[in-house]
Amino acid sequence: MTPSRLSSDIARIPAQFAAAGAGARQAYEASEFARRVALAREVCPEEHEAGKPRLVRLLGELEFLFEPVRRRTRKLDIAITANPQMVMLLPGFAAHPVRMRYLARQLEAAGHRTKRWGLGFNWGPDEARFEQLEARLEELHARHGRKVVLVGWSLGGLFAREIAKRRPEMVAKVITMGSPFSGSLRANNVWRAYQFITGHSVDAPPIDADLPAKPPVETVALWSANDGAIAPRCAAGRPGERDRAIALRCTHMGFTYDPQVIHTVLEELEATR
Repeated sequence: MTPSRLSSDIARIPAQFAAAGAGARQAYEASEFARRVALAREVCPEEHEAGKPRLVRLLGELEFLFEPVRRRTRKLDIAITANPQMVMLLPGFAAHPVRMRYLARQLEAAGHRTKRWGLGFNWGPDEARFEQLEARLEELHARHGRKVVLVGWSLGGLFAREIAKRRPEMVAKVITMGSPFSGSLRANNVWRAYQFITGHSVDAPPIDADLPAKPPVETVALWSANDGAIAPRCAAGRPGERDRAIALRCTHMGFTYDPQVIHTVLEELEATR
């Protein structure tokens, strides 16, 4: 290769890389991944996040790592119910029903029957999932011939409230646990992750829903000042958005295993008519 040819090739290389880089950048900007990243990085006025748990509360959620050790020595005093209920458990965002298995076992030890929601991991709402959930509720109601108590953790509680609005004749009671049905949907520490994973804004879910509106059945909201994910006020709600709000002392993850939560849910089931 002659010196002139070599110098000409060297001069062309940066331009080729630049063109390739520009093309890759354009491809990225047009990708679904880039759209989701933009959703996660969305600018949010501070007042919309007002009340969200502080970082120390969020770090406190790591205590769930010690839960398997605690269970080895924990003994719960579970009384046999005089008012057995049929219960559907609805998991939180990005959680699988297995996360609520410990709670289910305690309810069953008291004599209640528990069922999973039948949709696997909770990756967010869409109309198809709500139709499947409605069909699941219809199945349980028809098979057992009685109304079902819906117990929903976090996002699962929002599913429970909305499905109870659609089929109130099949629902005996709704119990939400750390579910942000009231106030700003950005007053929490997970909305950016939610938007990235689901691909839609928390303010514009792909379903028709009025989250603060109370279902036409008895609705009880469990909330905690120690919640590291959801603003307590959003989970407690306002008068008219639920029938009662019960304050507990657990983490957000703890709603699925904390003894105080378990006994509170058992008391609510006992009082269900």
